[in-house]
Amino acid sequence: MNKNGKSAFVTIVGKPNVGKSSLLNKILGQKIAIVSNKPQTTRTRIMGIYTQGEYQLVFIDTPGFHKPKTELGKYMVKSINESVNGGDVCVFVTEANEKISKGELALLEKLKASDLPVILVINKIDMLKDKEDLLEIILEYSSLYNFSAVVPTSAENGHGISDLLDELKTHCIEGGHFFNDDEITDQPEKVLAGEIIREKILRLCDKEIPHGTAVVIENMKQRKTNPNILDIDATIYCEKASHKGIIIGKGGSMLKKISSYSRQDMERFFECKVNLQTWVKVKEDWRNRASLLTNFGYDKHNFD
Repeated sequence: MNKNGKSAFVTIVGKPNVGKSSLLNKILGQKIAIVSNKPQTTRTRIMGIYTQGEYQLVFIDTPGFHKPKTELGKYMVKSINESVNGGDVCVFVTEANEKISKGELALLEKLKASDLPVILVINKIDMLKDKEDLLEIILEYSSLYNFSAVVPTSAENGHGISDLLDELKTHCIEGGHFFNDDEITDQPEKVLAGEIIREKILRLCDKEIPHGTAVVIENMKQRKTNPNILDIDATIYCEKASHKGIIIGKGGSMLKKISSYSRQDMERFFECKVNLQTWVKVKEDWRNRASLLTNFGYDKHNFD
């Protein structure tokens, strides 16, 4: 751990589905935050650690800012507020091909009370048909908030990532690094394994299913007879019996697909062979039951 280096805690905020997690994964060069084309994919604060020389940037990827409708939703919004208050600099991510939403306006109002320097990241600029539109977008957002910098990016092709990192480094302060230089996340391996499975559900299942699911890793350990094999037992919880049938699929086809894709990602991340066993259980209305949310790994204090 570098005791003479500089560091900064960076909170990434924005409305759902603007590419916050994709941006973090691109910066780290490895996927630690799940990505989906469905909104509110990220449910918890996922920490990513980027170290280059004397600089260490600790990123906190937050859930998309939205109006909560469930206890889980309230948890997600509360975690955003806590992350902003605990950071040194904030990255406000928006998309180049979308108009400013009410949710973004509300989030900017919250940021005004935080006193944090805020960098505007206009993501998905590769989607712009006319690049001259970018100036108009910058002017519109700049009229609403006094951003410390504006950085156009594309998490898809990496455009602007180095510019963003250079800007963030200017907010680093002396005092050493908080994490070892070879660490990329503070997330426990069980959490990462569960998020990988949840990502596959988000990508493969119908609209109504994914947000009513939670994944709990019941067991995760190296096999005694062969340390190169990681045995993982996972339970997928859903809210309705009909959802259970969809997740399992005809003859178990959907669950096999979810498990197969998850196993492939896990093997790449954990760099070993993975034996993944998955089960599906029903817990009705779990998103509104604080006791179950706590059992599923969400911080208890966020339901106070």
